[in-house]
Amino acid sequence: MTGAIEAATADLAAWLTGAAGEPVPVGPPRDDPDGGLTVWPLELRPARQTRGSGGAREPYRFVLRLLVCGTGPAALPRLDRVLAAAATAGEPELVLDAGDPALWRAFGVPPRPALLVDVPAQIARPVPPAPPVLRPLRLRQLELRTLDGWVVGPQQQPLAAMRVELVGTGTATHTDSAGRFRLVGVPHDPDAPGRPLHLRLVGRGRTHLAELDPADPDPVIVCAPPAD
Repeated sequence: MTGAIEAATADLAAWLTGAAGEPVPVGPPRDDPDGGLTVWPLELRPARQTRGSGGAREPYRFVLRLLVCGTGPAALPRLDRVLAAAATAGEPELVLDAGDPALWRAFGVPPRPALLVDVPAQIARPVPPAPPVLRPLRLRQLELRTLDGWVVGPQQQPLAAMRVELVGTGTATHTDSAGRFRLVGVPHDPDAPGRPLHLRLVGRGRTHLAELDPADPDPVIVCAPPAD
């Protein structure tokens, strides 16, 4: 399997060959009596990472910096053609900053015309396998029911115009003058009959959260007065 660095280097070598009009081998700078260009990976540079939506893992991104250098007079027109092709196409990104004497001492060759090319690369992150389905899928539809109730204060006085909302849904209504309310379309799971319903009541300067037993045919919700 070809890795990200190897693939990016091979792609650039192919592009350089087309731009220069002569084969550009992958290898370190060399003293070749025939002259020509070579390309060699020089450095890995960090790149800005992106975050996937929905928890997806984005590839790990980095920049591969490669050294393109020439040997002998024959390399000069090839470098010219590479520069012209990159300027015309707007890519790859060329960096004219390869004149550090320490670089050439590290390779053990005299200084020569060269340029740096930055190529974006990435490594795909493995996606964890989904857990196997061990049993057949069963689709079921929740029943919808109507919930009637009564909202009162601490002295059992009816509380009118209170907003009654089923938490987590868009279902809401208001109490009438007798403090009564009716919520239509309340989901009911017959496989979990004891699961409580959570209501939020807002009005008269107070907010009250209530937990109701769905089996209660006529629940009464007592709202405490607002704190001073």
